[in-house]
Parts: sequence; structure tokens; C-alpha cells
Amino acid sequence: MEPAVEELMPRLLPVDDCDLSEDFDPTVPPRTPQEYLRRVQIEAARCPDVVVAQIDPKKLRKKQTVNVSISGCQPAPEGYSPTLKWQQQQVANFSAVRQSLNKHRNRWRSQDLDSNVNMPNLEDEEGWKKFCLGEKVYSEIDTESDNENLGIDYIKVGFPPLLSIVSRMNQATVTSVLEYLISWFGEKKFTPELGRWFYALLACLEKPLLPEAHSLIRQLARRCSEVRVLEENKNEEKVSALNLIICLVSRYFDQRDLADEPS
Repeated sequence: MEPAVEELMPRLLPVDDCDLSEDFDPTVPPRTPQEYLRRVQIEAARCPDVVVAQIDPKKLRKKQTVNVSISGCQPAPEGYSPTLKWQQQQVANFSAVRQSLNKHRNRWRSQDLDSNVNMPNLEDEEGWKKFCLGEKVYSEIDTESDNENLGIDYIKVGFPPLLSIVSRMNQATVTSVLEYLISWFGEKKFTPELGRWFYALLACLEKPLLPEAHSLIRQLARRCSEVRVLEENKNEEKVSALNLIICLVSRYFDQRDLADEPS
């Protein structure tokens, strides 16, 4: 190390001149404090000034870092924005749902799940999409059920966010499933199944939000505003669902820059 650099980076463990034995071998375990410090000094001197990490490009393609825009939601078309009274009522209802969920979580968690309910592993993204949306939506099959009188086939239509299910999901699972469904929504159309799960997962998010959850819900609100702009009928039920999600993200989770201006 050059003297100029040493002045900026003084040694925290200076090695004074000492009488080391002639048979001193830095490759064997040190026998004295002086030998230990001398060995550290020798190893530090052998370190290169610049180290280049060897990165496997294949691993980067699997999970790319996404740069999330900090811009707000797209303004609601004229006549699409909900009233302030409506937004306040939705926030109050949502708050009551969260309180009930937290109060009775242990009781609902203790209830036995039906034998056909197999919750996927945390990292099984495709499994969670099928679980929440059903194979019909996941596979984009528009055919009607062949056996409507035989009961609901949740494998085909997706499992609803039952309290007995969401109460078993910890925060890591809630955040991951939310990420999976937002990723799906980024390329697919909005469906009632998707809306129900978004509402339930938002109800399960704990405050204060972790940075990852904060970024996800903002991404969700922006996507809802993009889909709403393309909806031609303001009375469509889908518009109310999109307004609800934007309202909860912006007003309950304090992302006020994303809030709709009251109509």
C-alpha cells in the first residue's frame, strides 16, 4: 500500500517491530499475537487492488430487477371518478374488515381446510396463479362449466380468498402472491377473481408497509388506472372494482398522490 493511501487509511492493528523466529511460516496457525498480526498483514498485501465478480448471465435473465416508475395514476375519464363520500365509506369498510381479520385470525386459521385445498409453496408462482384464478382463467378458456349441477370445481374456477385460507398466509406469502397476481394483471384483463384476491391480500398487509409491499401496491393502483381509461362504459361493474382498489391504495395506505380527484 502506498504511503499516501496509508495516511488516509491508518492501520487499526499496527504491527511493531518484533523478533519473529527464523522458522516463522505464515501458512501455519499463528502461535503468538505478533505472528497472527503479521500473518494478517501479509494476506492483506496479497489482495488485488481491483476484484471483478464473475456473474452468470443466465441467472440474471430469470429474475430481472424492475425499475418502477414513481409517477402517479392516470386521471379518471370524465364521470368515472368516485365521490369523496364513496371513497371515505370504502376506507371505513376496509378498516373494519382488517380489524375483524386480525381479531379472529387464530380462530379461522384453526379451521380445517377441505381436502381439495392444497396451497402452493411460496415460490410456486404458476401454482399460485392457478390456485387463485383457476385453470379456466389461467389457461384463458372461455367455455362454460359442463357440470354446473355437480357443484363448483374450484380447480377450474379458482379458490376464493376464504378466511380459512388467507389467515394461514404469513407476510412473506401475502407479498409474494400479491406480486404474482400483479405480474399477471400487467399483461391480462381484469377479472372478478382477480379483484377479490387483490382486496383480500390488501386486507392482510401489515402496516407500516415494507418497501417491497409499498412498491407493489403503487404498481397495482397505476395498472388499475390504465385499465380504467380503456373501459368504454363508466357504469361497468369493473370500473367500480378498479376505483375501489385505487381508493384503498391511495387513501388507506396513504399513497395520496395516487388518489382520484372527487367527482
